[in-house]
Amino acid sequence: MASVPVEAEAERTLNLQPPETKLKARRLKGHKDSVNCCIASPQNPRIIVTSGEDGRVCWFDLRCNDEPQIAMDVSDDPILSLCFKSGNEDNIYVSSGKEIKCFDVRLATTKWEPLENYNYNKEEINKVTCNSKSSFLAAADDSGEVKIIDIRQHCLYKTLRAETGHTSICSTVEFLPWRSWEVISGGLDSTLVLWEFSKARPYKVLNFGNVSNSGAGQCFNPSLIHAIAVPEIDMVDKLGKICAVAGGDVINVIDIESEIAAVRSKSSSNTRKGSQSRLKGGSSSNNTDADDNVKKRLQFDYTIGGHTSAVSSLAFSMFGERGKFLISGGNDKLVKVWNWSRYTDAGSSDGNNDILHLNIGVPQKVNWLCTTSADTDNLVVCDTSKTVKVHSLT
Repeated sequence: MASVPVEAEAERTLNLQPPETKLKARRLKGHKDSVNCCIASPQNPRIIVTSGEDGRVCWFDLRCNDEPQIAMDVSDDPILSLCFKSGNEDNIYVSSGKEIKCFDVRLATTKWEPLENYNYNKEEINKVTCNSKSSFLAAADDSGEVKIIDIRQHCLYKTLRAETGHTSICSTVEFLPWRSWEVISGGLDSTLVLWEFSKARPYKVLNFGNVSNSGAGQCFNPSLIHAIAVPEIDMVDKLGKICAVAGGDVINVIDIESEIAAVRSKSSSNTRKGSQSRLKGGSSSNNTDADDNVKKRLQFDYTIGGHTSAVSSLAFSMFGERGKFLISGGNDKLVKVWNWSRYTDAGSSDGNNDILHLNIGVPQKVNWLCTTSADTDNLVVCDTSKTVKVHSLT
């Protein structure tokens, strides 16, 4: 069969894209350079905190004007990631270069001094996150490592090393809220790693570089993992114990418990293997049963209106019916709001319009996004500009 020319495939991809929705955005101003990250307060949804290339952290109150209520110049280097301290949102952790700093916003001053400093990472930190019990931080860096930091004892707890996990840049990491001692990380080696961090070992490595994605953009964009999203603990009963993974321009939703059960089944099978007899032909019994039990992944690609270049940010919606929507932003200058609960069977749907709820065009490439409910359902987008865009979806 003759191969399809690249130009023809690109045109086909473009024709499959749904029309863009143009939403008037509120613009929050306070940064002097492009904005890298944004988070919304779960305790006070009107509070938005952002960080940028200018080494500044800005606190915005959506009830007030478009200027920051507090502007914190805390670093000479870009701040790539930030997170609240769980249960105490007056404290915030920011990552700048190889360092993590903790600040108390109540100590408003012209010169911000950190309450805590952590310098355990070897290379630039791409993502920092705090677990729900406020006991650990996880920091993913360019060396491929994830550092687990004990913030109660103020010390390094474990290092999740590259030789047993990622072989390239580790771009993102999240704690699994329903499993106290486990994290999940993604990297530019196209792998997703499930870690039991108390023992500093991976127990499942999923290689997206070997997965056949159907997006035409895959010709140009390998399945490098830039973003993952896990539901909040109060969403789990409804959504399931899942993880959304951005591999290149394709989004996969994975049933984590199914993957974990497969690992345990395979381990149990291998333990019994030595005492089992061989079947005729020399094949071993019970070798592939575990893989057969893994639930199929849901996949959102260009064929149902997905992204045509790398997805840079993912989030489950925090407004309305929490977690109903999965929201993605990419280098194609698009933000897509997926009604993913309609996509119940892998590879099947009732129609694109039921799944892709909104296709929002934005001026520049998306760096980060988050959602919050404050008077209206708000989508907050950080792109490569100096302004933060707030889109009202209701």
